[in-house]
Amino acid sequence: MFDALEILLLSFTLPVIRADLGLTATQGGLLATATLLGIGVSSVTVGWLADNYGRKRALMLSLAVFGVFTSAIPLVQGFTLFLVLRFVAGLGLGGVWGVVSAYVVETWPAAQRGRAVAFVLSSFPVGGVIAAWLAGALLPDWRLLFLIGGAGVVVPLVIVGVFFRESAEWAEQKPTPVKVTEIFAPELRRRTLLAATVATFAMFGAWGASTWLPTYLQADKGVPATTVAMFMMVLNLGMFVGYNVFGLIADRIGGKHALVLSLAGVALTLPLYVVAADRTTLLWLGPMFAFFAAYAGVFGVYMGELFPTRVRTTGAGFSYNIGRGVSAFAPLTLGVLAGSAGFGAGLLVCAGFMACAAIAMTFLPDLRGGRPGLPARRALDPDASLSGA
Repeated sequence: MFDALEILLLSFTLPVIRADLGLTATQGGLLATATLLGIGVSSVTVGWLADNYGRKRALMLSLAVFGVFTSAIPLVQGFTLFLVLRFVAGLGLGGVWGVVSAYVVETWPAAQRGRAVAFVLSSFPVGGVIAAWLAGALLPDWRLLFLIGGAGVVVPLVIVGVFFRESAEWAEQKPTPVKVTEIFAPELRRRTLLAATVATFAMFGAWGASTWLPTYLQADKGVPATTVAMFMMVLNLGMFVGYNVFGLIADRIGGKHALVLSLAGVALTLPLYVVAADRTTLLWLGPMFAFFAAYAGVFGVYMGELFPTRVRTTGAGFSYNIGRGVSAFAPLTLGVLAGSAGFGAGLLVCAGFMACAAIAMTFLPDLRGGRPGLPARRALDPDASLSGA
């Protein structure tokens, strides 16, 4: 939830921040880029921490770093410090997804992991709804918005510190020190690189679209700022439903096929949203394409199962967050493209990247084995090949 809240707060406040600090469209895109670069760097560091020192410690450290540096954003008076704070906050933010995904995968039965991970990660669109509501209520006071977003991390910190137990599956391994290079061992190299490729295509399209969508609605479609917040709330409600429905689909047909369906659905419906001619159509098409944008929830269980327990957080975190790191250039690219072709053309480019992600996903293995009525997974299980590691 705080992952979405942090990233989408910038999307909602970007028009006001640009006017207040006198930033260009390119500088605005760089603020989003800095966050995603921090997330990309964390893909290795936090995953390594979680696999060596435990899921709980890594999660608490990630939340604390994110909260402290987000709370400092209201103090900025210029572009440079804002950029630095966004990057460091991204270091904390990026660790949350991988650790949470691994934690749920290690504590739920295989036949229910899809719906469990999807439900947990469906809090991402809930964060989007909260961000939209806060933006509608408090803008143009963007400094107060970031203060609330950072200080609010106290809540999950207390929950994790008091109620979470360390993953028993991780603790039972009593591992020798994990090296990041293990995810590039011959047994795992292909799936690591393919998973990172899928995530890169998907995240480039996703963050490019989400960063500039509120600005697109205002600048190209003439939707008032107060109405944009309502549009985004409805859109995120559609995404919440999509996360949970696709979690059930993943348990039924497997994460691979659910991901192909999700990514292809976004690629087909986002262009319809771009060409919509009136506000009523936009209001209804938003939840429809957001419904298909449930891939992050399915990624959580699929990538968690793609790697053995020993390197689960390192592998899943690297594959997913390296995609978010590379996609750091999406907001900047879209900002530059908007200057010449408009935001609508940029959103169509994002749809193309989602189609590429769907195609690349077909080359990854089907991990349905080991569930009732399905073929055995033994031949595809990386634990079998790394049992002597």
